[in-house]
Parts: sequence; structure tokens; C-alpha cells
Amino acid sequence: MTRTKNNPKVAVIMGSDSDFSVLKDCIKLLKQFEVEVEAMVCSAHRTPDKAAEFAKSAEENGFGVIIAGAGKAAHLPGVLAAFTPLPVIGVPIKSSTMDGLDSLLSIVQMPSGIPVATVAIDGADNAALLAVQILSIGNAELREKMKEYKKKLAKKVEDKNEALQQKIKEL
Repeated sequence: MTRTKNNPKVAVIMGSDSDFSVLKDCIKLLKQFEVEVEAMVCSAHRTPDKAAEFAKSAEENGFGVIIAGAGKAAHLPGVLAAFTPLPVIGVPIKSSTMDGLDSLLSIVQMPSGIPVATVAIDGADNAALLAVQILSIGNAELREKMKEYKKKLAKKVEDKNEALQQKIKEL
């Protein structure tokens, strides 16, 4: 899929390179949908000017959605959202401290006027799917891919149910 104004790219920003282990599946899933994705490490605390500059220029640089993963204080999604009109999806990363609850609360408790969509702790797959759904508003091809993806999910559940019913019959 060639990127045009109707199918902008997605930025996947991580607060640390250690977050890549969670966010790599997000990147893979976006690529499966043929969504152009760019990823980078950018810290809300250690490189705040870089974070602000990225967010301020994201729209003009062809991004349509920003996915930001962060652990512990997890301010990165909110900082990016403060500087851009684009939708920001926060991925709380499970850390050794509080099993990621601290990250979840930091991301979900945004002040009025600075929304950040938030997925589950380590919920990078859902962040990718939400980004695809957002982008599909203006892109029929992407919308059809999402419909097919959901059909495949439903088929997996039906297949599991059939296998379960067989096991029950064998009891």
C-alpha cells in the first residue's frame, strides 16, 4: 500500500529500547495490514525537546496516529498528546514496579483536553488494531482488511468450539 493522504503512516514511539520486546508485535501487526510504520526511542523525561518536536511535526510528516509505549511513570503518551492534534494511543508497559499498574494509571489519568486512548498493560496488539481502525475511517481498503481480520478471529473461536464439542462427545 503506497502511502497517500488517505493512508498516513503510524509512529510507534517507545520510552526505552527495553520496550521494544512489547511493541515489536504492534509493529508486525501494522505491517501485516500494510500500514507504513516508523519506530523510535524517545523519552518524555530524558529527551523532552525531541518528544515535543516530534509531536509538533508528526502531522506534517505524514503520520495519522501515534502509538506510544512507556513504563513506570509513563508520561510519554501524554507529552506527545499535548503537542499534537493526532490521536495518541498509549501502551502501558509492565515493569518490575507494580506490575505495570503505575504505567496504566499514568497513561489513563490524563487531564481534560489531552486525551490518550489507552490499551491494556502490554496490549500492543490492540494498539495496532485501534490505529488501523482509526486510519480505516478514510480508507476503504484498510476497512476491508479489518473486516477480514475480524472474520478470521471469529473463525478461530468457532474452530475451538468445534474441537471442544468433539472432546465433550468423547467423554
